[in-house]
Amino acid sequence: MGVLDQRFEKNFMISSVDYVFNWARKSAIWPLTFGLACCAIEMIASTTSRFDLARFGAEVFRPSPRQSDLMIVAGTVTLKMAPVLKRVWDQMPDPKWCISMGACSSVGGPFNAYPVLQGVDRIVPVDVYVVGCPPRPEGLIYALLKLQDKIDQMSLAKRPTEIRLHPEMAEDFKRNVMVAQTPSPR
Repeated sequence: MGVLDQRFEKNFMISSVDYVFNWARKSAIWPLTFGLACCAIEMIASTTSRFDLARFGAEVFRPSPRQSDLMIVAGTVTLKMAPVLKRVWDQMPDPKWCISMGACSSVGGPFNAYPVLQGVDRIVPVDVYVVGCPPRPEGLIYALLKLQDKIDQMSLAKRPTEIRLHPEMAEDFKRNVMVAQTPSPR
């Protein structure tokens, strides 16, 4: 028998790099606090002891976008808030994910008016939608589980979040959103 025989049998585990990275990513999701309206109350309730979002790996809501990898958009996104939301999204490190919580952030809700963005997916890519007005905390937990299933299917060879918009759509959005600006000087 050689010196190394029978020495390392219990110390090896064979796996893929994708599996290990995906396991680490889905087990430690750090959501960003981005509550805009009544859905934020339900998002906050999901962290209480009754629902305990921490047992699913999303324990600490981070106050900084540079420490977060999940943005939960909970509530009505106005056109005035849309550039701020986009800036916060851009500050988050990759890989990053987005959950649209509630009817207002998903499709504008009952507010079919000019100051309300009709769906947050027009400015950031949304991975999971939570239905309801306002949705229950169980809906957010289910969305988190669906996001973890999506993270399990990821590969390091592809970008996790692809922008679903064409560049000209983003430019058209910027042109239409004019807060305290005039369209053109006369």
